[in-house]
Order: sequence, then structure tokens, then C-alpha cells
Amino acid sequence: MSASPDANDRPYGTGDASFRAAGGEEGLRALVTDFYELMSTRDFARRIRDMHPSDLDVSIDKLARFLCGWLGGPKRYAERYGPIRLPRAHAHLPIDADDRDAWLRCMALAIARQPWDDAFKTYLLGALRVPAERIRAVCEEGRGGGAGGGRGRCSAG
Repeated sequence: MSASPDANDRPYGTGDASFRAAGGEEGLRALVTDFYELMSTRDFARRIRDMHPSDLDVSIDKLARFLCGWLGGPKRYAERYGPIRLPRAHAHLPIDADDRDAWLRCMALAIARQPWDDAFKTYLLGALRVPAERIRAVCEEGRGGGAGGGRGRCSAG
């Protein structure tokens, strides 16, 4: 699948160019399914997997819907779950830099599996670093910037 914008298309991050490059909702579901499969089977991701419920169906749905709107497609998350408050939804979790990196590593592996243009793969992983870092920062602020904190379950996906 050639997903890179050409001279007549908008660049990634503009309008629905990223959503289209990802293959729309079907492509994002494939990404998210691969992502959670990787998170569930990689030792380095055990801690972040344990922050999720045992049944990942809702987590898969929430992340796929979030990415749909975040990449310029229909606002599916808000349609089903209401407003997106990504950092706040994760603030109760003990997410640190290692957890952020494990999440991004699973996402990088999942992105690599997709039949997308390499330029889009690079763009998407770079773009996802922003909310991943924001979530880490909010979680660490919530525990006073130190390690530890309560262990909870991820409610946002």
C-alpha cells in the first residue's frame, strides 16, 4: 500500500492525510491489535500490560478510536466514550520513563508490521512520542515526581 502523500495531497498531520496513510479505521484496528498482541507477549512490556485489564477488548477499542480522531479521521472516541482526556485518564497509574519507552517500543514493533510507507511509519512513531511523554510527565507529577505510587488499571486504553 502506498500511503505517502504525493504532490497533490496534504502532508502528514494535515487534515485527514495521516488517517488515510494509516489505512483508515481498518488500518488503525490492525495496528492496535498488533500493538496489544506485542504488549502481551514481550517481557519488556509486562509492567505496562499489567496496568491493563485482562480482557483487552475495551482497551483495543479505545486506542483505535482515539487514533482515528487524532490522525484526522472521524472522532470515534468521543462518539462512544466522550471527551478525550488522555493524560488525566492515565494520571492514577505509576507510569515512568521505562514504561513510556516500553509502550513506544511495542508501538514501534506494531508500526513496523503495517504495510505503510516508511515515511509515514517514521512520522507516526515520532508523533506518538508527544502524548506518551505527556502521560509520563502527568503520572510522575501526580506522585510528586518520584518513583512508586499506586498501581491501578488503565481506563483510557
